[in-house]
Amino acid sequence: MLPGNINPRRMKQMMKQIGMQMEPIEGVKEVVITTDKGRYIFDSAEVTAMTMQGVTTYQLSGESRFEASALLIPIEDVQLVAAQANVSDDAARAALVATHGDIAEAILKISQP
Repeated sequence: MLPGNINPRRMKQMMKQIGMQMEPIEGVKEVVITTDKGRYIFDSAEVTAMTMQGVTTYQLSGESRFEASALLIPIEDVQLVAAQANVSDDAARAALVATHGDIAEAILKISQP
């Protein structure tokens, strides 16, 4: 029985009366949600499509893992930090990665003894 002592058969009838349909999506292997900060990856997620009044909504359940997006550091920033701090491009890039792309902080970080 569902919450409120509603019979599952009665629940289906009520959903049909209001034009609501729910169906599981079978064989889902992976669901990926991409954001600016990274990707949420759901392996073996359970996905249900719910259609009501012509609008389909997807319900997702399962365990996720998060993969942070790689920080993109423009070559111009690397060259600027390398020139200002008098270091190699590799050292400048490492400093920029460590400071999350902050040029001023990267210069200060690798300029200090």
